[in-house]
Amino acid sequence: MFFGSLFASKSNPPSSVPTTKADRAWLCLQGVMTEPENHRTRLGEVIQYSHRSPDKESPNEDALGIFTPTDRSLILVVADGVGGRRGGEEASRIVVETFASVLNHFEWEQAARGGVVSSATEAITLRTAILNAIETANQEIMKLGTGAASTIAVVEIQNQTVRTYHVGDSLIMLVGQRGKVKLRTVSHSPVGFAQEAGMLEADEAMHHSERHIVFNVVGSNEMWIEMGSPVEMAPRDTLVISSDGLSDNLHEDEIVELIRKGPLRESIRQLTEVTRERMTQPVEGRPSKPDDTTILAFRRLRKKTGVRKKRKPKIVPASLKEPRVASSESAETLV
Repeated sequence: MFFGSLFASKSNPPSSVPTTKADRAWLCLQGVMTEPENHRTRLGEVIQYSHRSPDKESPNEDALGIFTPTDRSLILVVADGVGGRRGGEEASRIVVETFASVLNHFEWEQAARGGVVSSATEAITLRTAILNAIETANQEIMKLGTGAASTIAVVEIQNQTVRTYHVGDSLIMLVGQRGKVKLRTVSHSPVGFAQEAGMLEADEAMHHSERHIVFNVVGSNEMWIEMGSPVEMAPRDTLVISSDGLSDNLHEDEIVELIRKGPLRESIRQLTEVTRERMTQPVEGRPSKPDDTTILAFRRLRKKTGVRKKRKPKIVPASLKEPRVASSESAETLV
């Protein structure tokens, strides 16, 4: 394992499995999910999955968070621990718990204003809260003094608009129903930047000997946050956020084909099965890198557009046209 001020290499260490849940926050630490799980929100359907690498007994170093700070916003977070010696799992835990704390304070501020905040103002305030959460987590992890660190991938969803924030090599991808990749983050790594610049083909990048190296992590003085521009999300689009356990074992076109259509939970179930098969049953020429895997997937709720039929007026006999007078005892149920 190599970890310095500029570079960090992924590794693996041990612990138990707490999951915490509240009205507006759901955290999963050291997940051991055998199947993808469904989480309903006001904005749409979220599918979550997190499991440790099949080749180790130590705990899963990934963590995830699902937050609904307001009725028209949703924050999805995936943190992938870096470091080892129990440092990785602690770093990812600090990341998602810091988000829970900062966003809880954000909710309190909204309530203090009486909840009357414009959508534009809410977006700006929430953006500040997200950046603050990442910066705070960075400081808290550095205080450990163990060299532990974490990558982070965050998506802010406001109504039908998504914005990304990331540090490191975790993946965020937005895919249309026909397979068009509308958004994909670039890994903060030598291989990721080389591929983006056209110096490496996708297959070369997948099998590159330095693919495991990242040079931007939460828990470093040199950390920087890449924030994306807002992107419109159509009702049939699929959003995926994952640790590199997914992207190190499936090519982008394979991920796209599996997630672009069909019931979301079933799509993610197939995705996790193929990923685990790649890790446990290596085949010549195909990627195979056992690792902790965490996935969050999201689709917007579709608005019903059916036209409501008008009822024909009923012909009421004259004897029934007399108004009904409620007694004082039954008035409440008749109103």
